[in-house]
Amino acid sequence: MIRVQHDTFKLAQVFTIARGSKSAAEVLTATVERDGVKGWGECVPYARYGESLDSVTAQIESLPAGITRAELQEALPAGAARNAVDCALWDWEAKRAGKSVWELAGLARPEPLITAYTLSLDTPEAMRASAAAQAHRPLLKIKLGTPDDLPRLRAVREGAPEARIIIDANEGWELETFLDLQAELHRLGVVLVEQPLPAAADEALSGVERLVPICADESCHDRASLIDLRGKYDVINIKLDKTGGLTEALALRALAHSEGFGVMVGCMVGSSLAMAPAVLVAQGADFVDLDGPLLLAEDRSVPLHYKGSKMDPPEPELWG
Repeated sequence: MIRVQHDTFKLAQVFTIARGSKSAAEVLTATVERDGVKGWGECVPYARYGESLDSVTAQIESLPAGITRAELQEALPAGAARNAVDCALWDWEAKRAGKSVWELAGLARPEPLITAYTLSLDTPEAMRASAAAQAHRPLLKIKLGTPDDLPRLRAVREGAPEARIIIDANEGWELETFLDLQAELHRLGVVLVEQPLPAAADEALSGVERLVPICADESCHDRASLIDLRGKYDVINIKLDKTGGLTEALALRALAHSEGFGVMVGCMVGSSLAMAPAVLVAQGADFVDLDGPLLLAEDRSVPLHYKGSKMDPPEPELWG
């Protein structure tokens, strides 16, 4: 049996990107129950990819009760619905076998990770204050993607002079904007720029000389989308809600490494249940951005443990 339910987690504060703001994380929780054993997984439907809570619920409810992980890869496309069920099946398989998911997947025991911490898009003054409050963190990620981003970036650097900085433009720039900003990004110590151009317009990045590595987010979903990114991006952002679960995420990571791409492992704004399987993918990643629970005012009953920006692998009571 596969069940799906809508869960809401309040955010600690309003979270804003170039596309809009939210005050709560709206997630779907899929539960697989067979032979008296339960496994669960979480997804975050994303309107940017044509998903909604209703459409993803319908996809999950359309699945046969006894579907296997292998069958799931063909039954649903890469996306949020397949992610929730794929992760639930991994959790179920591990519990049924009395082993950890990392053992079933043939992976090394996961180690603690250092995650980025994301600053919401706001005025330069507010972002300077937010950066100062988080200046103890080694890696900050800032949401940009507007015509007036440089004052925001400078304000964050003033607030957190020692932190490494990732910029996420969320497809909000044109090529000329990126080229005009690039030298200043480099001077201000930016270590990565995520998705500076719209995915449909990123061919313009081919052959562009870069002072800061460029990461594909909206342009990279699964292995099928990877090959077209050669020459345009240096790094890819693997998110389970894009790959359609842990199964494809691990395969995408392996292919990315073989093709010479750096790897970032990111997330939507979700609970600890959504981050838990991503911890396995993030082992050895160049950049880790699994801070969703740090942005929440409430979380799962058995949450991931964070100490500052250091996050521990999940407890079996949570997942895996």
